[in-house]
Amino acid sequence: MTPVTCVTEPKYTCPIENKKFYMAFIPAVLLTVGIAIISLMESSYVPQVMSAKDKLIHGVMYALLAISWAVPLADKKASLWVLLSVIGYGALMEALQRFCTLTRSGEMADLYADAIGAAIGIILVIVWRRLSSRLH
Repeated sequence: MTPVTCVTEPKYTCPIENKKFYMAFIPAVLLTVGIAIISLMESSYVPQVMSAKDKLIHGVMYALLAISWAVPLADKKASLWVLLSVIGYGALMEALQRFCTLTRSGEMADLYADAIGAAIGIILVIVWRRLSSRLH
């Protein structure tokens, strides 16, 4: 009796097996880690800025974070999950600042700025997708 071997070619490429898919997340991972480091480092190492400027920085950081996670995922439902995840991450960072650091304090105003920034980031991704689909 001879052994039977079956070799079939995949009809599609699974994104999990696609290296480009993983490579697209490198900026998101780096931003996520970078935000955690900046958020949790001792306050003497973080430049002191005016309150309004601080909120703008929070908004921009979390907009970039949301964009970096949402762009590689082309699914509309994924954008909602990215938004909720980024806001949750902002809440986690504020809680860790409040309860786990000696020189930092978590603020609700920072969390609001994070959430608004994340929402703006997701809106920009959605608008970009719609415009690019019309052009193609």
